[in-house]
Amino acid sequence: MELLDEVTIRPADESDAAGIADVHVRSWQQAYSGIVPDTYLAGLDPADRARAWADHLRRGPQDAIVTWVAELGGTVIGFATLGPGRDDDVHLGDREIYSIYLDPEQWGQGVARDLMRTLLAEAGESATIRLWVLADAERARHFYRRHGFAPDGVEKYEDVGGAELLQVRYRRG
Repeated sequence: MELLDEVTIRPADESDAAGIADVHVRSWQQAYSGIVPDTYLAGLDPADRARAWADHLRRGPQDAIVTWVAELGGTVIGFATLGPGRDDDVHLGDREIYSIYLDPEQWGQGVARDLMRTLLAEAGESATIRLWVLADAERARHFYRRHGFAPDGVEKYEDVGGAELLQVRYRRG
């Protein structure tokens, strides 16, 4: 798929909530099919997510948590959120990627790479950055490895839709 317009990456605002929610749901449904229970994925509601995103974005960046959107032709095609590290073993200044999702139709077009570069630039060259990824999400794990992240040995289980799923923490820096 050739991109006719240039992708713009910018800080998200409240008007982006519905677009972010749509990408969030469709990305989950595609990326986690066969990993997360089908009934949970089928029940994801973009309207519910849009309300939650609108509330979050209405408050604006808080506690150094910022969400960016990738926009193409006025449509949100991806988003990413970076904030302070939330784990017990983080140090002051450590950052965490809370989310990075892309419209499945845009996979392989370089948009996720551009979002990641935005996050890395925002965090700074010397920052330690962590993220959590489902152990069975091979596509995502490969993407993170390509950007210099590696598992740091910390794992946890999280209930997602009634299934206990293993998450692996990745680290860069």
